[in-house]
Amino acid sequence: MLPPLREIIARHGIVAHKSLGQNFLLDLNLTGRIARSAGRLDEVTVVEIGPGPGGLTRALLASGARRVVAIERDRRCLAALDELAAAYPGRLDVVVGNALELDAATFSERPRKIVANLPYNIATLLLLGWLERVRDYESLTLMFQREVAERLVAQPRSKSYGRLSVLVQWVAEAQILFDVPARAFVPPPKVTSSVVAILPRSEPLAPAHRPTLERVTAAAFGQRRKMLRTSLKPLGIAPEPLLERAGVAPTARAEELSVTEFCALARTLE
Repeated sequence: MLPPLREIIARHGIVAHKSLGQNFLLDLNLTGRIARSAGRLDEVTVVEIGPGPGGLTRALLASGARRVVAIERDRRCLAALDELAAAYPGRLDVVVGNALELDAATFSERPRKIVANLPYNIATLLLLGWLERVRDYESLTLMFQREVAERLVAQPRSKSYGRLSVLVQWVAEAQILFDVPARAFVPPPKVTSSVVAILPRSEPLAPAHRPTLERVTAAAFGQRRKMLRTSLKPLGIAPEPLLERAGVAPTARAEELSVTEFCALARTLE
């Protein structure tokens, strides 16, 4: 029988560090709900980023995950995770390192899923990296700040719609599953959090070269209030002929374009 998580945290003297973006989730009902929302785990390897003292890790193992690969850079948490590994022999592997510098797929076998309460200060960077090879994973069940979660699922003509919306929805379907209140964390963050399900598409929504799509969206949303005939000037070519060939009105603004229209712009720029 594992001791309560708070007892383990106290015994090992683990205090959340703001510099590491740490907010520990200790509520067993919530960690269980996150694990269940990732679907069946008994036939997959689950990659978890930033397990900390192992709150969500416990829930993943208790939910029957075939194997959990937990990537943790904070060595203060390793003893607590070792206790968890001993309680579930052969099912938990801890990789010590910075998730931004590691390819999670190299430490795990297919089929695999990512389930994580991401450190807020690197969450978007991690996601952008995974999107490059998103079909390496069956699904990604991730916790973000609510504001970021809204950007992932935002539709054109909404205030949250932006570059991240386009890059995510181009290769995956995203859905906000539920919110997690700040009081559920130790220490409580200043924002509400949301759990998001990201399901890779079998093929991107429309043909495009990713680096070019990134350039186009960066320019367009870099001056989102301006018309595209102005905001696309940083691309280094005359915007109006580009827009005309792509079938996009030069007076349109970035937030009005669909993902497929951004892809058409990227193909035309190529």
